[in-house]
Amino acid sequence: MAPFYRLVESWRDTRAETAAPNETIWALRDVSLEIKHGEVVGIISRNGAGKSTLLKILSRITEPTTGFAEIYGRVGSLLEVGTGFHGELTGRENIYLNGAILGMRKREIDRKFDEIVDFSDVEKFIDTPVKHYSSGMYLRLAFAVAAHLEPAVLIVDEVLAVGDVSFQRKCLDKMQDLGRHRRTVLFVSHNIPAVTRLCDWAILLNEGKVVADGPAPKIASDFFNSGLGIGPRREWPDPLKAPDGDVARLLAVRVRTEEGEVTDVIDIRRPVRVEMEYEVITPGYKLMPHFLFTNQEGIHAFSAHDVDPAWRGRSRPAGKYLNLPMTETSGLRQEL
Repeated sequence: MAPFYRLVESWRDTRAETAAPNETIWALRDVSLEIKHGEVVGIISRNGAGKSTLLKILSRITEPTTGFAEIYGRVGSLLEVGTGFHGELTGRENIYLNGAILGMRKREIDRKFDEIVDFSDVEKFIDTPVKHYSSGMYLRLAFAVAAHLEPAVLIVDEVLAVGDVSFQRKCLDKMQDLGRHRRTVLFVSHNIPAVTRLCDWAILLNEGKVVADGPAPKIASDFFNSGLGIGPRREWPDPLKAPDGDVARLLAVRVRTEEGEVTDVIDIRRPVRVEMEYEVITPGYKLMPHFLFTNQEGIHAFSAHDVDPAWRGRSRPAGKYLNLPMTETSGLRQEL
């Protein structure tokens, strides 16, 4: 009996590289940028490009190995759930503690206190130690503190993805309001529509370097077209660069409308087609091509498997195959 082979195992990201034992890996290298007062700027990149390190340097959490960062004015930052709060202190005490760290006087914090509590929606638990808060409560209060204690610069990382949709919208509205009041906002997110909605300007990072900067819609387009982001298609015309294994290699994945057009705009009320093109390079294996769909947080949503009876229990010969999410006469097509 021919052995089974899980094609998905060969679809690893071929861009990941293992450093030599004595090699120094720079999270950031030769990064030079200037953000002016009152600008709302987005930072776009794939994971591991150095954006979190950049934000920690700008937040004065991490000292740069070389070079320098000059920041003028109070900095409010929200980089991780839990940053800046003491678990044994109550929500009320943490608000005053964070204000004091920012250099605010008690009367200044008093003036903002009710607004912070109202925004965070944790009034019933404001005198409870925050170690008993859920991650959502923690995040709501942390963002409220960071955004309301009059920072000259607000730095927000992807941490907002922890909150629910209504809270994310509320945070985006607040950051837009800060921008209108000439506060500087630096926003990192994998939610590209949120970046283009909120930011006038964006910076594209890759492998620790600034690849491009410019108007947010243009940089978002550059991100998708460069292959660094998630677009409606990924194609590997060069077999040497394609994700592969001993048995098969992936050639392309595309998202199409019901009419067959490649698109990155999907109407959730209509059917969506996802197609996979691959090549079997070693015959004699029974393959089960399938799609794994995850959301932005990497949480598995659902799977779609090849249920074509023509290949069930049969090994596939060498050659190129195209699995289309539609039922037709070809034995290489399937219904999703």
